[in-house]
Amino acid sequence: MARIDADDLLPAQRLRDAVTEGRITQIHRGDKHADEGDTFVIDGQEYELVEVRERRLGDLTDEDAQAEGSPDLEAYKRRIEATHDTTWDDGSTAFLHDFEPVKSVD
Repeated sequence: MARIDADDLLPAQRLRDAVTEGRITQIHRGDKHADEGDTFVIDGQEYELVEVRERRLGDLTDEDAQAEGSPDLEAYKRRIEATHDTTWDDGSTAFLHDFEPVKSVD
């Protein structure tokens, strides 16, 4: 287990804010940024990575999209395409980083 920098996993401030507000509980990234059991801190709150694994984009669900702050999978796809200037490919893979709050570290 290691302490990682929250900015590496969640590079945009809006993502970190959404995590602290409870609107984001997982993120898919093109590369693996952490291992299960690693932790990070945002605004004095510690979070632990409870699952890290590679997934096919075609296997994502509405529930995955909601855990990443989108209302449904179609909205998530549109956001990813716009953010990354790409076309969604169900056969591509990304790494799921699922995390949960564990304790305050004031």
